[in-house]
Amino acid sequence: MRVLVSDALAERGVEILKKAGLKVDVKTGLSPEELIQIIPGYDGLVIRSATKVTQELVAAATNLKVIGRAGSGLDNVDIPAATKRGIVVMNTPGGNTVTTAEHAFSLMVSMARCVPQATASTKAGKWEKKKYMGMELFNKTLGIIGMGAIGSHFAKLAQGMMMNVIAYDAYLSPERAEKAGVEVVDFGGLITRADVITIHAPLTDETKHMINADAIQKMKQGVRIINCARGGIVDEDALYNGLKSGKVGSAALDVFEKEPVDPSNPLLTLENFICTPHLGASTREAQENVAIAVSNQIVDYLLHNVPRFAVNLPSVPADLLPQLQPYINLAEKIGSFIGQTGEGAVEEVTITYSGEAADLETASITLAALKGLLSPILEEPVNYVNAPDIAKDRGIVVNEAKRSNSGNFASLLSIEVKAADQVRIVTGAIFNKSEPRFVEIDRMALEVIPEGMMLYLFNEDQPGVIGSLGQLLAKNGVNISSMQLGREKSGGKAISVVGIDSVIDAAGLEEIKALPHVIAVKQVSI
Repeated sequence: MRVLVSDALAERGVEILKKAGLKVDVKTGLSPEELIQIIPGYDGLVIRSATKVTQELVAAATNLKVIGRAGSGLDNVDIPAATKRGIVVMNTPGGNTVTTAEHAFSLMVSMARCVPQATASTKAGKWEKKKYMGMELFNKTLGIIGMGAIGSHFAKLAQGMMMNVIAYDAYLSPERAEKAGVEVVDFGGLITRADVITIHAPLTDETKHMINADAIQKMKQGVRIINCARGGIVDEDALYNGLKSGKVGSAALDVFEKEPVDPSNPLLTLENFICTPHLGASTREAQENVAIAVSNQIVDYLLHNVPRFAVNLPSVPADLLPQLQPYINLAEKIGSFIGQTGEGAVEEVTITYSGEAADLETASITLAALKGLLSPILEEPVNYVNAPDIAKDRGIVVNEAKRSNSGNFASLLSIEVKAADQVRIVTGAIFNKSEPRFVEIDRMALEVIPEGMMLYLFNEDQPGVIGSLGQLLAKNGVNISSMQLGREKSGGKAISVVGIDSVIDAAGLEEIKALPHVIAVKQVSI
């Protein structure tokens, strides 16, 4: 077995691969063309963030069996293309948790005491004590957006500094918040009360530009803002204006909307702005930890056929995979749909297998459902291995049920999610042995192909709703690719799942919400 290491990897990782008897080539800095040329000769590929595993590279990788990412992010891997070719994609979740939280914390302290600016001034031969007046963190209110693993660790660090910690996380249960010693607030409460705001949330349609001009205007005068999560959560133009006006006292970014950051970005001209080049995971300890982890995972898979922390394959015996794969796909799609359209802290998940599905080995299907549900909610990567632990840590009760009767279908898979005072249930089936379909959403019958960009509309069943929606989408240049409707009864509640060819921005979604008889609308990507 041959393994190519195409990005810089800690030597301990390379040693593990070689000691296991694998032939290892370390070739970093290859161009895409050079990589495509040599990849047919390798069974395994170890990468970090520099190598781009494109559809073209996957097509050329005729012998490749596994891709291992030394780190958590997989934005540089075409996972659907790899899955289609049967290539397992693995990452190392959790290896960067402490490192990223500590980096965000160091930025907070640096901002509070003007450390970078004072350093530059002193090195330039100046002694400007009065200019760089700092701020104590003791007894200040810290607002954390996103209480996943990184946000939770940051909270512990801040509590050690005796800060008052409040948190906004739509999926954080009161029990878990109480255990962490933080006060749960809504987004509006956080931005109006916090002296310092740190972001540890994923970049989604819901979080893109959540720190915008309107949000900044509602913040305290002189607020400090930190983002070590994802570029795009903070509207950089709005942040620039806030820093210029003094509304934002200072800001620190480790991530930008465009990376590497454009040298002409106006934020770089401001003295009350500090930044780092995406260093959240850049410590010797973290890099060695992820190198050791990914190398052990590659060895386990290539030599023992044991996939660990695979993002596109649960641990399923090879002989059962063809039978289970359609249900695994369906379960993950249902989970993802509920995760993107629901609200509130998830308390309980029940997966019900009916008809032929009740006779399956369901453990891997349940894992897929959890992965799909949790992935849109959390900043940290969720895969088939860590999904149960994440659910347990968040106090989510997971149930399985099996029924022999599946009505008019040979087999059905239902996922019910209880969150706060809301209950969502989506039921799916497999058509033509491999094609996933949603056949009921919140007990309203319809038939949806769960794929691509979609709008989920919850409305009153009144004339004109669909017509108004179509006109509004046309005005915004958004083409409708499909539309499926369901309702509980004439004149009651109704739902629409509308396939669209392009993303609708936040302003467009607000226009849809404002249409007559529309109760709620969500944009979904599956």
